[in-house]
Amino acid sequence: MNAAVRAVTRMGIYVGAKVFLIYEGYEGLVEGGDNIKQANWLSVSNIIQLGGTVIGSARCKAFTTRAGRLRAARNLVEHGITNLCVIGGDGSLTGADIFRSEWAGLLEELVRDGQISEEVAKKNCRLNIVGLVGSIDNDFCGTDMTIGTDSALHRIMEVIDAITTTAQSHQRTFVLEVMGRHCGYLALVSGLASGADWLFIPESPPEDGWEDLMCERLGETRSRGSRLNIIIIAEGAIDRSGKPISSNYVKDLVVQRLGFDTRVTVLGHVQRGGTPSAFDRVLSSKMGMEAVMALLEATPDTPACVVSLSGNQSVRLPLMECVQVTKDVQKAMDEKRFEEAIQLRGRGSAGYIIPALGTRRDVLFPSLSPQSPFSMAILNVGAPAAGMNAAVRSAVRIGICQGHTIYVVSDGFEGLAKGQVREVGWHDVAGWLGRGGSMLGTKRTLPKTCMEKIVENVRKFNIQGLLVIGGFEAYEGVLQLVEARGQYEELCIVMCVIPATISNNVPGTDFSLGSDTAVNAAMESCDRIKQSASGTKRRVFIVETMGGYCGYLSTVTGIAVGADAAYVYEDPFTIHDLKANVEHLTDKMKTDIQRGLVLRNEKCHEHYTTEFLYNLYSSEGKGIFDCRINVLGHLQQGGAPTPFDRNYGTKLGVKAVLWIRGLGFPWGVGEDTACVIGLRKKAVAFSPVTELKKVTDFEHRLPQEQWWLNLRLMLKMLANYQISLTEYISGQMEHVTRRTLSIEKGF
Repeated sequence: MNAAVRAVTRMGIYVGAKVFLIYEGYEGLVEGGDNIKQANWLSVSNIIQLGGTVIGSARCKAFTTRAGRLRAARNLVEHGITNLCVIGGDGSLTGADIFRSEWAGLLEELVRDGQISEEVAKKNCRLNIVGLVGSIDNDFCGTDMTIGTDSALHRIMEVIDAITTTAQSHQRTFVLEVMGRHCGYLALVSGLASGADWLFIPESPPEDGWEDLMCERLGETRSRGSRLNIIIIAEGAIDRSGKPISSNYVKDLVVQRLGFDTRVTVLGHVQRGGTPSAFDRVLSSKMGMEAVMALLEATPDTPACVVSLSGNQSVRLPLMECVQVTKDVQKAMDEKRFEEAIQLRGRGSAGYIIPALGTRRDVLFPSLSPQSPFSMAILNVGAPAAGMNAAVRSAVRIGICQGHTIYVVSDGFEGLAKGQVREVGWHDVAGWLGRGGSMLGTKRTLPKTCMEKIVENVRKFNIQGLLVIGGFEAYEGVLQLVEARGQYEELCIVMCVIPATISNNVPGTDFSLGSDTAVNAAMESCDRIKQSASGTKRRVFIVETMGGYCGYLSTVTGIAVGADAAYVYEDPFTIHDLKANVEHLTDKMKTDIQRGLVLRNEKCHEHYTTEFLYNLYSSEGKGIFDCRINVLGHLQQGGAPTPFDRNYGTKLGVKAVLWIRGLGFPWGVGEDTACVIGLRKKAVAFSPVTELKKVTDFEHRLPQEQWWLNLRLMLKMLANYQISLTEYISGQMEHVTRRTLSIEKGF
């Protein structure tokens, strides 16, 4: 929420508006006085990394009454406020729309009572409303993600990862209760991200007799050598008759029937706390800026809107239509129309529950008949990236579910050339989901250096499909294999690339596996760097990030930490730009915020190196500020994968294997038999590598067009660089339909 408050405040000031912060929510709006304060640029400095909300939030019974709303209207008119940005859930947003619809009547009543003049009423005759959805449950229909959801998932996964170690040590079963009274999103995604054994969510109550099935499942996993079991339950979980399923009931069931040492952990409000994730900071900043533009462009005929996320774009949707569909979900659940409720939530809510939970084949696909024998090899190529292991795990298990022979290859294409190929079973990939790096081992070697040996082993092991998980080398390597098909018949097989690199520089996808984890790692380091300067006056930090020639990591991290500048190769800069940046920081040092942060992508410029920038800033800032250098280096590759990367890897692994096997056999040499799978806007798409070759800059290892470059305008505006508003591309107002709301939430 703080990132949203910051963005709305600064964008409002940027466009020339007076911006007021209303403290304690609607209660502050009703009470007025010191609860309504005009903000300046520095009012929201250094809050982007804080959890909660610095302006407070409170439930307000008075605002639910007309008398309370009358007082609120009087307070707004006193300050000349005619545009309101509300950050909250569907209840808060509904209240805002009621307030807007009553506005004219409220002003008439104030005039009649002599509290304001007719002239004042005429001047403030229209109230514009825009909403931003803040809810950790991700239960609002119309947006892919709500503010706070990703951060809540980070808190949950931190707890689950910590619990997993003790559970394995003591051979325990843990029942974890997460928030979600009416929505099971947090339970679902944390279940996917942890490889839980069983899951309870309100939208999908278990079938009658679930107790027997669950205990059978837990007993089987333990008998096969597993030292822990994890059961995740949403606080609003119910059975088919609507009776609540409590965490204690599940615990007692496991103890009585299986005798397992079982513990219950109720996460509670820990899920709401802590530092916001990079995704939430960028999402909130993007939505906040769009909210201001929506208010700026509003007309008397414009309905109250809510700013939503669609793929990687901000869109505006009619507020009350979204609220109505959200209420329809709850009505469907109350009436036990659970399948309809899931469809209203969005197709992504249920599409990958079962394949990711890791149970045996007959439970996963009871009606699936074994297909014709088929063998597939999986390998990692390039630098390690978080999420690689999640993709390997899901690919192996979905392949085994379909009755295929699955091989894994150690050390990439070099390992394939050396015959480092082994068949794997179900339990060989147990525990891989939350592991960082590459459990298979990975190297940058390209096939052209060992093509004949690769072909020999493809023939030897009768490999009919190849799944390559890695960065630019993975894409380039598969392209080389495709181009060698005319010479080697053995390479006329289906090949699929899952992009996995912190650089996010593989064409054919908006997001690569590992980039979210890398951004969070860089962000956390920058947060600590900024904190170290809290007791030091007038200091500028120059931080170098990885990414090759791709500036994604620098740009997104820069937005997430509120950097003053981020230098990247794709956005050319000159000495004049550097001079302007130094002057900007010099002016900043004259304010109460006497510290600066500048990010530099490692290959942003041949001559303007990190050392050069340090010397330049130190020289030009002499007597005004001093400088320090930090090179983040390989810490950006390490650490446990974020919830996004775990789930994204799981989904891509499943989809890739289904696509490979779905093409049929034999395949021939068609271009569409070798593709990159990736998320493009809202949909997972398969792009032939031969087509992507036409839009790739191989010298700099970049796609020729990159969507995230549009984010750089936001970074500069929120750092207070004067840029023409004509460069800003506003989100479009869309009408809500069932199709609009059928989104793959969270993926």
